[in-house]
Amino acid sequence: MAVYSEEFRDRMVERMVEGMSATSLAEEVGVSQPTLSLWLKKAAARSAEGKLGRMKRRKEPVAPVKSAPRPAEARRPGEWSASEKFSVVLEAAAISNAALGEWLRAKGLREADLTAFREEVREAAIAGMGAKRASAPEAKRIKELERELKRKEAALAETAALLVLRKKAVALWGEEGEDT
Repeated sequence: MAVYSEEFRDRMVERMVEGMSATSLAEEVGVSQPTLSLWLKKAAARSAEGKLGRMKRRKEPVAPVKSAPRPAEARRPGEWSASEKFSVVLEAAAISNAALGEWLRAKGLREADLTAFREEVREAAIAGMGAKRASAPEAKRIKELERELKRKEAALAETAALLVLRKKAVALWGEEGEDT
């Protein structure tokens, strides 16, 4: 079970008070929706006009900051590049199940994200292998040419053997037209 700091809980409650739904916030930060809703209820119960009241009176709007691309850990899993996803899958494979949860939290991921990444990597690998199979006409032509080459090599070896035998026969018995 994850333990979240009071400051983190307060920030999440503040975002919900400002109008973000618990469901969309849950998808964004990786905390379950029921947990977020519970935090909101507890905050409301804690102070009818205390801390929650101050949050509601906040005057300055909170605008999302759109700056340079965020590092992979700070972005949503859907925004990660294919190479980042592949790296995460490889790293996760080397981590024991006991340490996986902590590692996922450090990366800003959930287990469902990792499962989705694994599936994407698997599908990409299968698609890559399938691309080689798509050249079946070329593979068939190569096999056909190899078979023909083998047949011609065998015929050439047979002809060479017959020539050697003919030379030996001529050496032993002489030419066909000679009287013996």
